[in-house]
Amino acid sequence: MAGGSEIFYGGIPVFRGFARLMDPALYAPLPDDWTVGVADIVESTKAIAAQRYKAVNMAGAAVVAAVTNALEGREFPFVFGGDGASFAVAPADLDRAREALVATARWVHDDLDLVLRVALVPMAAIRAAGADVRVARFGPSANLSYAMFSGGGLAYADAAMKRGAFAVDPAPQGTQPDLSGLSCRFEVMPSARGLILSVLVLPAKNADPASFRKVIEDIVVRIEKSPDAGRPVPASGPPLHWPPQGMEYEARARRGGPLALRRAVVLTFALWAYTLMRFNIPVGKFAPKRYLQQVVENSDFRKFDDGLRMILDCTPELAADIEQRLAAAAAQGIVRYGLHEQDAAMMTCFTPSVMRADHVHFIDGARGGYASAATVLKARAV
Repeated sequence: MAGGSEIFYGGIPVFRGFARLMDPALYAPLPDDWTVGVADIVESTKAIAAQRYKAVNMAGAAVVAAVTNALEGREFPFVFGGDGASFAVAPADLDRAREALVATARWVHDDLDLVLRVALVPMAAIRAAGADVRVARFGPSANLSYAMFSGGGLAYADAAMKRGAFAVDPAPQGTQPDLSGLSCRFEVMPSARGLILSVLVLPAKNADPASFRKVIEDIVVRIEKSPDAGRPVPASGPPLHWPPQGMEYEARARRGGPLALRRAVVLTFALWAYTLMRFNIPVGKFAPKRYLQQVVENSDFRKFDDGLRMILDCTPELAADIEQRLAAAAAQGIVRYGLHEQDAAMMTCFTPSVMRADHVHFIDGARGGYASAATVLKARAV
């Protein structure tokens, strides 16, 4: 069963049109013998307060990169959460995913000076607790698809991890995951409309599912129809300078050799890549303009994983309108929500090959993003 991940996930049809994300017919239940992996940064609020935004995002994206490389590029459902990530794997892929997960936890501790909490939760335990994990595939472009999750199972797994259940200890010191393709070379992307809004909307406890669906659909349609909000990535692609801001993180993500040598390799390669992109120089099948277009199209700036997450470039007026709608729904006991405003967005990239169109680009707010929105949400619950 070497291709176990593809048997289920590869068979789910890809849907277009983000406004359809709440349609239950799009979601298929995970098989009973699958396992859900969850990871997040312990005390990410402190790291954000120390302005370690890139380090936090790099840690979350590293989970996806490490598991993808461990599974040799086979498709599996995952979601990036800013200060962590969640995913699901078939039984045949569990051992490799576990090794990648614990190696990533060790790397985050040793190289980023952060603590990555990780857990692997069997689907049997999630369903025994009365939750479920259902998966859909949203295609933001013709190049790739992203997983969407419903059923409350990811929320259950995350809560279980935070109370210490299903924990997986980090690998021994010195263990390093395969993070090939992980980078963060692009500069932050300033807002073009007024502000970058991080949006996090979860169902309130015992909320009516139909009412929650209506609120989410209302927010998404309102944004999609408005000219005052959109993708936070510029149409021409994100800014690229040399030397890149994320050079140190990329050097630490590389395997083999002293750190000084890895820095030199990253700097040299980044200069070569910057020159190609800056002067639009094609090399073989690599065309800089086409690659940048794919970066824009493939950006993961909106998703659903038991709740709505979005990073929007919008006007202050639309941000106020969104908050007013969410505040009314919260007062009715339908949602819990957190919003965070900042002046720019940031991108962390996973590009196993620039020759392929399915490279992945994770978007978060550049001054706190999803983690700060989650802090606001928690504060409202107190």
